Amino acid sequence: MKKSDREKLAGKKRIVIKVGSSTITHPETGRIDLNKIEHLVRQISDLKGMGKDVVLVSSGAIAAGKQALGFRERPKKLSEKQALAAVGQARLMMVYQRIFSEYDMSAAQILVTKATMKDEEARKNARNTFNELLKLGTVPVVNENDTVSTYEIRFGDNDRLSAIVTALIRADLLILLSDIDGLYSDDPAKNPDAEFISSVKELTPELFFMGKESSSSDIGTGGMHTKLEAARIACESGASMVIASGKDMDVIEQIVAGEERGTLFTSSKTRSFDLGRYIMQEDAD
Repeated sequence: MKKSDREKLAGKKRIVIKVGSSTITHPETGRIDLNKIEHLVRQISDLKGMGKDVVLVSSGAIAAGKQALGFRERPKKLSEKQALAAVGQARLMMVYQRIFSEYDMSAAQILVTKATMKDEEARKNARNTFNELLKLGTVPVVNENDTVSTYEIRFGDNDRLSAIVTALIRADLLILLSDIDGLYSDDPAKNPDAEFISSVKELTPELFFMGKESSSSDIGTGGMHTKLEAARIACESGASMVIASGKDMDVIEQIVAGEERGTLFTSSKTRSFDLGRYIMQEDAD
């Protein structure tokens, strides 16, 4: 019997999981939610136990820095954001390393900028580093290097970054966990008649129009449009992608088991896809 696109997810061997800031923080205060992170790490541990490679792209550095330094609101000045990220990246990584160690795993921090990914030699070196870390059994934890990035060299959000990492390391599944269940025909927070879209086989202009900037969280930076851009990168590079709510981390296990959770974007690998050219074209646009 021919397997469905959902059932094929069980066979994916190299998985990138992206968690947004709103997914790993308390909605009431914006402080880091340790229970959510522990649950996330447990899910990753199970995937590793199944023999899969896992890379985690985690937002939350600025939120962690805000908590550590007593900021009540998200800063608006770039220099303040960079300062909070410098404190928060260390704090967040300390949390991940401590919890991963409880499951007898090691976490490795990787900070990148767009400038790194624009250079062919740097991309090759980054890919080799990822491959070596995965070979050693570690879980690379990736974030943009917000402490040095400026507007011109930023990815803009971790949705795009996670897709670029997916393409870079030739992963075959990207899971985006956020504060939304998946793709809708309209913003469900504003339109109660918005229809949920379970699967997407082709990224059309109509879909991008439906995914116009919309995010119910003031903690993160990425709306649905950025997730569709991530889907374009991931799928054209040869990976499938699922957008799902990170409210319950069990969704990771359910997605990999082939259950109907979130919106599935099926792989549509194109021979012409080139990661370096995509990044350069993105800057030109």
